[in-house]
Amino acid sequence: MLKQLVLAVSCGVLFSGCSNMGNFGINSSATSASALSWKEAESNEFIPTNQKAATALIAAAGNSLDKSRPLIVATLANINALEESSPLGRIVAEQVAGQFTRSGYQMVEMKFRDKVFIKQNVGELLLTREIKEVAQNHSAQAVIVGTYAESEKMVFVNLKLIRPGDNIVLSTYDYALPMDRTVKSLLGRH
Repeated sequence: MLKQLVLAVSCGVLFSGCSNMGNFGINSSATSASALSWKEAESNEFIPTNQKAATALIAAAGNSLDKSRPLIVATLANINALEESSPLGRIVAEQVAGQFTRSGYQMVEMKFRDKVFIKQNVGELLLTREIKEVAQNHSAQAVIVGTYAESEKMVFVNLKLIRPGDNIVLSTYDYALPMDRTVKSLLGRH
């Protein structure tokens, strides 16, 4: 009886080990450990954090924005090199623009315009001296600009909503992103 019990337990352990092999003898738990599930991706806080920042900019601007007049968003620049950005700076700008659009504001899509400073692999960068001209060319009432600064454990982001006629800041919002694998990847750190 004891031999049969040991044999049954041994077979169970052997077969359970085989079930983890997956196709071609690959341990499926090892390959899936680095991949996120759809549910985990959906619950990631990156997008909601950037949307919250846009909502805060809108709220702080109050009645100084007119939904019938367009706005422009610029790619966020690296604070240490204002002529440089990254996929992080581009995707944050896209998500901020998306939230403004969902809130009923008209956003000018700069990627389809030819009279704006666009550096390959950087995005739509707008420095203060260029804001007025670009905004006039597109009849924009305001421009959303931003910077980010990297630290060991966080990325600090600053967004500003600027009136281009006189460079008055209508609203601003500061927040931090954790330096997790996703943010590191968007910054080109691997």
